[in-house]
Amino acid sequence: MSQTFSIRPEHAADNDTILNLQMAAFGPGAAARAAFRVREQAPHDPALSFVLSDGGAILGSVRQTHILIGETAGLLLGPLVVEPGHKNNGYGRALVRRALEAAKEAGERFVILVGDAPYYGPQGFDKCVGGRVKMPAPVDPMRLLVAELEPGVAAGLSGTVAGVAPEISALRGTKVP
Repeated sequence: MSQTFSIRPEHAADNDTILNLQMAAFGPGAAARAAFRVREQAPHDPALSFVLSDGGAILGSVRQTHILIGETAGLLLGPLVVEPGHKNNGYGRALVRRALEAAKEAGERFVILVGDAPYYGPQGFDKCVGGRVKMPAPVDPMRLLVAELEPGVAAGLSGTVAGVAPEISALRGTKVP
């Protein structure tokens, strides 16, 4: 991993580059995946989404979308993408660390994602307990992971993940009308 890389919040001008990275990573069938169904319900939050650049070129991106699981507000992390020629350099892990830090700083209670436990586990993610959390499309329950930013919050999560506008997510811990 280069020591000259930098991570910054996503800007609107980054969108085409990020979409190209996503297409290279996931292909044209990505929109059929469960997590993308959630992302269709609400836009990601650019203030909690980041790009990694090295030498001025964007080499990776991570986005976060505000969600509700039942009445509990949190974030959905992803997609996490790294330019194929730069994988296995630690860029993805650095982006996830920064995204989790920003989520915690923003007062979020948890972050979920659909991904591989061996990769995300060392970064604080664990399997959602008890099968009480559902995605709006089929997903392997072993790949539905949660990082608690507030200890114990995962035990109370129950319901279907739904994307929401950031102002709804700001109602953290309150009943949604």
